Amino acid sequence: MNTINQHSVLVLIPAYNAGKYLDELIPRCLKYVCDSNLLLVNDGSSDNTLELIKKHNVKYISFPENRGKGSALMAGFDYAIKENYRSVLTIDADFQHLPEEIPRFFALDNGKRLIMGTRDIDLKIMPFARWLTNNLTSMIISIFSSQRVRDSQSGYRLIPTEVLKAIPLKTVKYDFESEMLFKAGAVGCTIAEVPITTVYEGSQSYINPLKDTTRFIRQIWKRIFF
Repeated sequence: MNTINQHSVLVLIPAYNAGKYLDELIPRCLKYVCDSNLLLVNDGSSDNTLELIKKHNVKYISFPENRGKGSALMAGFDYAIKENYRSVLTIDADFQHLPEEIPRFFALDNGKRLIMGTRDIDLKIMPFARWLTNNLTSMIISIFSSQRVRDSQSGYRLIPTEVLKAIPLKTVKYDFESEMLFKAGAVGCTIAEVPITTVYEGSQSYINPLKDTTRFIRQIWKRIFF
């Protein structure tokens, strides 16, 4: 078995049409993580995302067509498990997550608990649709996991690979991140929090609040009644 990375964290960045960010994002990430522990997944981008990833000579997986954020994350998780990483830190490509806050997650990683980057859930900062979706899913996840989760929609999170092995993840869209929390809580995984900066300006969201929340509620329904 490959044991080289057993105490390391893989920093995973799903990227869909993220070309305008990568020339700045990748060097900023590499200040805190070595290039061998950084993995980008090009999710069938139609812009120059793949070309820029190759330009920066970092590890990558590339899909020929767009499959959804969940599929991009799953590909990275499978890689982390195969390469025997202890944990995976996921970070969005559009600077909603600041690379400078990566060390906050590393400091709390013990290979056992899931660490959530928690933003300031405030209507003065967060668009109403996201605020409503986040509060609803956070409340449901908190109830079923018996622990408080304040920012269930944050994609800035560190997940132990042992937890990923224990939970079957099936969704491929933006409800994937809610499914992960729901199932991690169901198997008794502790969910810790670390404060992160709330950033919305200049980023494009591919979340459909109504559709993705409906998908998540359908998961809960199946969990209770089937």
